[in-house]
Amino acid sequence: MLTKRIIPCLDIKDGRTVKGINFVDLRDAGDPVELAEIYAREGADELVFLDISATEEKRRTLAELVYHVAEKVNIPFTVGGGISSVADVDVLLHNGADKVSINSSAVKNPQLINDLVAKFGSQCVVVAIDAKVIDGEWIVHLVGGKVPTEIKLFDWAKEVEERGAGEILFTSMNHDGTKNGFANEALARLSTELNIPIIASGGAGNIQHFADTFIDGKADAALAASVFHFKEIEINDLKKELRSKGIPVRL
Repeated sequence: MLTKRIIPCLDIKDGRTVKGINFVDLRDAGDPVELAEIYAREGADELVFLDISATEEKRRTLAELVYHVAEKVNIPFTVGGGISSVADVDVLLHNGADKVSINSSAVKNPQLINDLVAKFGSQCVVVAIDAKVIDGEWIVHLVGGKVPTEIKLFDWAKEVEERGAGEILFTSMNHDGTKNGFANEALARLSTELNIPIIASGGAGNIQHFADTFIDGKADAALAASVFHFKEIEINDLKKELRSKGIPVRL
């Protein structure tokens, strides 16, 4: 079994870290640069930054934030939110990001995945997929989960892989912020049907939930936010506990 990764996620709005439940009711969780530094020191394997209210004028703000984070951390970090072109990615990578995450823009223009892979390589391109169960079917949602599509999760995930993306970050909107565990059944199906790494997101509430998503959900990495931001779980404690359960992690 490959080493499993623990990834704190910082949702950024107006330059601050925020966290909500089911994508709404946001509350402040601190300064993103300070949090990034703490997580890198505490043993996080990677970081994800998502500008959840990204607009054109905020792209410059985000690039500046990326630069300040890159100065402070020595682990890979992924930046997403409002990315819709090769030029957007160029700016973020030049400011120190290691990977980018695209979501709505990939659904609206799937060729963007191919273009980014051709320019920057698969290892740089993460496609985030937000999905929700509607009438028994996992359906892809856009714009921070606000806009439902008619696209089915597993069909889209396969297309994303075929277009060359290096990883998929799958967030279950049904589980997001609920702290009741990850969507392990859907994750296991994604991991079985695809050959690229799957990052689990949405639902972490305790250490056992992380163990379950690695064992039952077959996830390659687990991403969480509020349990880390509000000190409900310390990353070092989490990793020690996972290792004691036979799950390979980097200590």
